[in-house]
Amino acid sequence: MELSLKNKKVAVLVTDGFEESEFVQPVEALKKAGAAVELIALKSGTVKAWANKNWGKEYQVDKTVAEANSHDYDGLLLPGGVMNPDKLRMDKDAVTFVGGFFDDEKPIAAICHGPWTLIETGELKGRTLTSYPSLKTDLINAGANWVDEEVVVDNGLVTSRDPKDLPAFCKKMVEEIMEGVHEKT
Repeated sequence: MELSLKNKKVAVLVTDGFEESEFVQPVEALKKAGAAVELIALKSGTVKAWANKNWGKEYQVDKTVAEANSHDYDGLLLPGGVMNPDKLRMDKDAVTFVGGFFDDEKPIAAICHGPWTLIETGELKGRTLTSYPSLKTDLINAGANWVDEEVVVDNGLVTSRDPKDLPAFCKKMVEEIMEGVHEKT
């Protein structure tokens, strides 16, 4: 079965310091499957990636998070990087935007440090997910069941640990967005 995201629109929420590989590869997978992708950030203009141990490329922002509405999207991608989610989770508009995807039961894909932002929504109690190992205690304290696996899917919530998990992460992200709304069980 060919995965098709034709007529699906996916938001990618970032700010300066997001991990470039965790942005580029998932966005390529989404576009290859036919999705329209919009880059949402805390500020307009451009945002700068982090690549390996230095600053990476700059990417054009489509909308600020204050202008964006989660109802306009079919799914959400949260790349990692240490700086990126640490800044996002401190921004009220970003947390509200992410929370809207939980409210509407829409797929969310978060990799590496990306789940840090999810904690602030208060929606992780009883959910099973993975992340970069240093987030384990934070996620458990938020009520999540943390596991050390390549990719974890929990009712539309897709998580992975780090860039080496990107192939599995991208595949499951596309599958979950294709399936659409995941009603709470």
